[in-house]
Amino acid sequence: MENVTHSFTGLFLSHAGLNRFTPNATLLLVLAANAPDIDILALAAGQANYFQFHRHLTHSLVSAPVLAMVLVAAFRLLGRKPFPLLPALLVALAGVLSHLVLDLTNNYGIRLLLPFSGDWLAWDLTAIYDFWIWSFFAVCLAAPILSKLVGGEIGAPRRSLYPSRFMPCAALAFLLLYDGGRALLHARALAVLNAFEYGGAPARRVAAFPNPSNPFRWQGVAESSAAYRIYDVDLFGPFNPVRGETVFKAETTPDVQAANRTEPFRILLDFSRFPVWRQIPLETGSHVILSDIRFPFYSEAEIDRTGKIAASSFHFSR
Repeated sequence: MENVTHSFTGLFLSHAGLNRFTPNATLLLVLAANAPDIDILALAAGQANYFQFHRHLTHSLVSAPVLAMVLVAAFRLLGRKPFPLLPALLVALAGVLSHLVLDLTNNYGIRLLLPFSGDWLAWDLTAIYDFWIWSFFAVCLAAPILSKLVGGEIGAPRRSLYPSRFMPCAALAFLLLYDGGRALLHARALAVLNAFEYGGAPARRVAAFPNPSNPFRWQGVAESSAAYRIYDVDLFGPFNPVRGETVFKAETTPDVQAANRTEPFRILLDFSRFPVWRQIPLETGSHVILSDIRFPFYSEAEIDRTGKIAASSFHFSR
C-alpha cells in the first residue's frame, strides 16, 4: 500500500489502545508503519537499483524486529525521559508488521521470506491505491471533529456521542472485513477464469488483479501455451472467453536471450509474473523490450548485428 494508508493504520492502532503501553506511541507507530519503506534510499543509485531493492529485505519477517529495535533505540536516545523498552518494542513491532500485512494484500507483493527465499508473495486483494480504504479512513478521521462540533452545539458531554476508541477500532475492523470480502471476490474471479478453455485447452495459469475503485471488477489473466489473454472480469456480468485482449508470447531468439542476461532484464524478470517480450528489427540489429502485464515497468536493450549488447536500461513507465 502507499504511505497514506500505512500512516493512518499506525495512527488508528495507537488510538485503538496501543497508546496505553508506551509514551509517544502515536508517533512511534506512524513511523514504524512506514519504516520498511526506508528502502527508498536505494533510489539515489538509480531506478534499476531502487526497483531491485524495493520491498526487499526491509519488507521481510527477519527485518521486522530489527526495524522496531532501531526505532525504539532512536526514541530512547532522542527522548528526554526514559521509558520501558519491551512495551515500546512490541508496539513498534506491531507497526512494522502492519506494513508487511498491508503490502502483502496488494498485487505488487513483497519478498517476505528473505534472506531464505526471494520469492514474491502477493495476495492480489487490493490495489496499491484503494478508493474504499481511503474513503472509510477519511470518515473515521473526520467523525471525531464533527462529533465535537455537534456536541458543542447541543451542549452534550465530550464522550456522549461515541467512545474515544470507537472510530479507530471501526477503521481497523473495516480494513479486516474489507480485505476478507475482497478475498472471497478474488476467489470468485479466479473460479470464473478457471471454468473455461482458452485455445481449446485449460489455462496454464490464471490470475485476477484488483480494481482500485470497484471490488466487483478484476483484471483477469489466463495464460495459454502461446499467449496471455487479458479480460475485464465483471462478477455481476457474463464472462466470454472469446473476448478480451490477446498478447502473444515472443519467440526466444538469440537476441532475446542476450537481453535477458543483462542486469535490467534480470531484475524485471525476477519481479514479473507475466513477462512479455517484443523484438523490433533495426538496421543496426534489434531492439528488445521486456514488460509486465500488471504494471508499466519495462526494460529495453539494443542488440547489434553480432549479438552484443550496445545498451540496456530499466524504466518505471514510458
